[in-house]
Amino acid sequence: MPVTAQSRTPTAGFTLVELLVVIAIIATLIGILLPAVQSAREAARRTQCLNHARQLSLAVHGYESSRRHFPPSMLHTPGTAFTTNNGSWSVHGRILPYLEEGATAVRVNLEVAWDDGFTTGTPDPTKNWSAVRDARIASFICPAERSPVARTKNGVPFVHPLNHAFNVGTWFIYDPATGAGGDGSFHPNSRFTTGRFADGLTNTLCTAEAKAFTAYVRNAADPGPTPPTTPSAVSSLASGGDAKLGPLTNDCTGHTEWPDGRVHHSGITTTFAPNTRVPHQANGLEYDIDFNSRQEGSSATAKTCAAITARSYHPGLVTATMMDGSARTVGDDVDLAVWRALGTRDGGEAAALP
Repeated sequence: MPVTAQSRTPTAGFTLVELLVVIAIIATLIGILLPAVQSAREAARRTQCLNHARQLSLAVHGYESSRRHFPPSMLHTPGTAFTTNNGSWSVHGRILPYLEEGATAVRVNLEVAWDDGFTTGTPDPTKNWSAVRDARIASFICPAERSPVARTKNGVPFVHPLNHAFNVGTWFIYDPATGAGGDGSFHPNSRFTTGRFADGLTNTLCTAEAKAFTAYVRNAADPGPTPPTTPSAVSSLASGGDAKLGPLTNDCTGHTEWPDGRVHHSGITTTFAPNTRVPHQANGLEYDIDFNSRQEGSSATAKTCAAITARSYHPGLVTATMMDGSARTVGDDVDLAVWRALGTRDGGEAAALP
């Protein structure tokens, strides 16, 4: 018997309403799962970031065990000015042998400027810059960093950035005329032993995070010894200084030279709490800036004071280490008095994070 149209079995399928319901359910599930996935990824990045920071603090102790003192932020002869811009190495460069970075360590000469041999052509393998150009030290970079790329100069890769920066104190950093340094764990020419940390190693910052390619202003008028109380005051102090900022990544060069001992490249200060925005207007754009009143060693007389704010891409916090080698996170809401107390080695506050 032939099959007629009336006797066919209806084909099962979705109605338009059912299809829309399924799509809505899938969208809801994605909306629920996506934040959980993002949260898990951020937790993994934060954990890895803490591990990197801990490696640096332990390397500092390796240096101390070998030399019987902690490393200086850089070296400078008081009463003189550097004849080359990159005259002295950072803590990062000095602790390479204790970071299992011996291959890079043996290729550099700490007695010579780190950019010695810079060229736009083939680098001389016997010069410092050849090793510096090639060195991307994993523990210097946070996995959350959004620009973990080499800084370029004259169109060629120049040097890699960093995120884990060393604590050079509250505000005053260095007087090149007398050699006096600031109140942090490191400063130019410092040779601190554990006994010099009257506040206790547990209560004194070693490192905190900074963002690579930060806009900054340097070499302005002497701001005086009193730390600014507001971010807007920093913008005023920066007026007339040498601005390192612009719309392109390589225009903003703060924390882009891991071998450089200047505070705006390898340090942080506790002038402001973590992730405090320091707005500064220039050429119709607003930047979140750091401020270094004078590059350390670039003058024989001009003092260095700096507001180099700890910043990160972790929501609401930065990772940090203490001078005892421990690592932890610090929230943006930390009390400024506590944060500044943690930045001093012998301020008498002995403040501890909650």
